[in-house]
Amino acid sequence: MTHYVDSFPGREICINGESHLYFGGTSYLGLQTDSAFQDILISNIKKYGTNYGASRKSNIQYSIYNEVETYLSGLVGSEDAITLSSGYLAGQLVTQYYNNSNYTLFYTPNTHSALAVNNAPNYASYKALKQGISAYLATNPNKAPVIFLDSIDFSGKNYPHFTFLKELPLQECILVVDDSHGIGILGKNGGGVFNLIKALKPKEVVSCCSLSKGFGIQAGVIFGKLTTINSIKNTSFFGGASPASPACIATLKDAEDMYRKKREQLNSNLLYFTSKTEKLSCFSFMKGHPSFTFENKNLSKNLEKNKIVVTNFNYPNKNSPLMSRIVLSASHTKADLDYLIKSLHILLD
Repeated sequence: MTHYVDSFPGREICINGESHLYFGGTSYLGLQTDSAFQDILISNIKKYGTNYGASRKSNIQYSIYNEVETYLSGLVGSEDAITLSSGYLAGQLVTQYYNNSNYTLFYTPNTHSALAVNNAPNYASYKALKQGISAYLATNPNKAPVIFLDSIDFSGKNYPHFTFLKELPLQECILVVDDSHGIGILGKNGGGVFNLIKALKPKEVVSCCSLSKGFGIQAGVIFGKLTTINSIKNTSFFGGASPASPACIATLKDAEDMYRKKREQLNSNLLYFTSKTEKLSCFSFMKGHPSFTFENKNLSKNLEKNKIVVTNFNYPNKNSPLMSRIVLSASHTKADLDYLIKSLHILLD
């Protein structure tokens, strides 16, 4: 059932005049409703304005973009980075960059639609994809396949072990990784999976991400080699698009200490929840990630009867499978978690 709200759903959400606990969405650090975080963003809005509707190629440029992109690439472990107005735009820019006769694109199962193009093979299974890549390399030994994947695909097939990738001749492959659900909460200092993927020694790694989920601001980013990022910067796609709000970009660096504290709180909530829940066998989840996917169609309805709302809708379109997921955030209190745990024990017995 779809519910319409008039304010951002934090740890609580109001439905039909009644308060419910909210364990859904992607606000992993609970920043969007945090007053201290809002103060940092508001301060930057007063300095930089509400937006900057000009090209990054303009003769007048904000220095904050280059400054924060250098900061982000250091955080993640890449040679360079560029920011954009959204994660979806970042994904499409990378896809369009590789969608030409010089490359052949391959998509792992469950890859996000932000990376999609119409003419790329869409494999239903990892086994079929592995066979397709092997057949391609046998006839195109000097032309690197470009493999697109989500780091967090919520099936557990990729992060944290990336078992499928380890079975491929990665030294011959370019990997394009959507790390929207990893950056900000996973890895050292929230750097996501870039270094983890790089350690597998592929030919090249390019990562694109939304910064709204783990960092609480409206922006996207692309990470990669200096030469690749410079080439992407020189595309008309990048030059023709307005950038992310400079106030949001500045907040990424100014809120560094708050991000650290929120990650610590999220990890504490996650450890507490998993230690108290004996019914996790019915959920699909990844160690260290605060999302718990399930297929029990009645569980969402019964949780809502207990004044708990979780993610529960067909994604990415109405014909797609139902996505049902419990999501913890740094904003949840111990009392919130205890009530969720108690409800799950009752409903799953």
